[in-house]
Amino acid sequence: MPIVKESMDILRKYLPEGSFDRIVYYLNFFKIHFTITLKRNTVLGDYRHPIPGGNHRITVNGDLNQYEFLVTFLHELAHLITFEKFGARVPPHGKEWKNQYGLLLMEFVDLGIFPVDVHQAILKTIPDPAATANGETMLLSVLRKYNNEKQEGRTVAQIAMGGFFKTQKGQIFKKVALRRTRFLCTDYHTGAAYSFSPLTEVIPVEL
Repeated sequence: MPIVKESMDILRKYLPEGSFDRIVYYLNFFKIHFTITLKRNTVLGDYRHPIPGGNHRITVNGDLNQYEFLVTFLHELAHLITFEKFGARVPPHGKEWKNQYGLLLMEFVDLGIFPVDVHQAILKTIPDPAATANGETMLLSVLRKYNNEKQEGRTVAQIAMGGFFKTQKGQIFKKVALRRTRFLCTDYHTGAAYSFSPLTEVIPVEL
């Protein structure tokens, strides 16, 4: 069903200026049940295709800044459009999804709503977008420059080499080395090696 005025007024606050009308068009055209959620540590957003008689469902975390919120929504909208065109016959993040996501990103880049650094980072992403947020390290690192003080947290990339940090689950790690695009870290208690995305949110600790 179309979103109601009160919901649209709330949604406007989460989006960059100049993008709202286009997003509302997609929500109404595809009859999307759209939910802004609390922070989730494992995903930024998700898409669920409709059950018989139901609606497409998209959720996006409400703790994201306006540019990351929009890009996350477009990632999930690309899943919806891919499902509309191909059903479940193609891989979730295959070439069909990559093509649709790239088209959506380009559509919103053409609106001129992004800062220069975000604009350039998106253009670099479009030819071969990654399936997961962790795969979009370069893009997300640029997007998160626009976090406000409440949103801003420490990431593994911000921990000094040889420094220690605690994960959301309470495990303590030492940052050891950079391996291509991920950091090699060792468990403080067991010595076991783990690979972390640079954008993983952590808590610095002194040992």
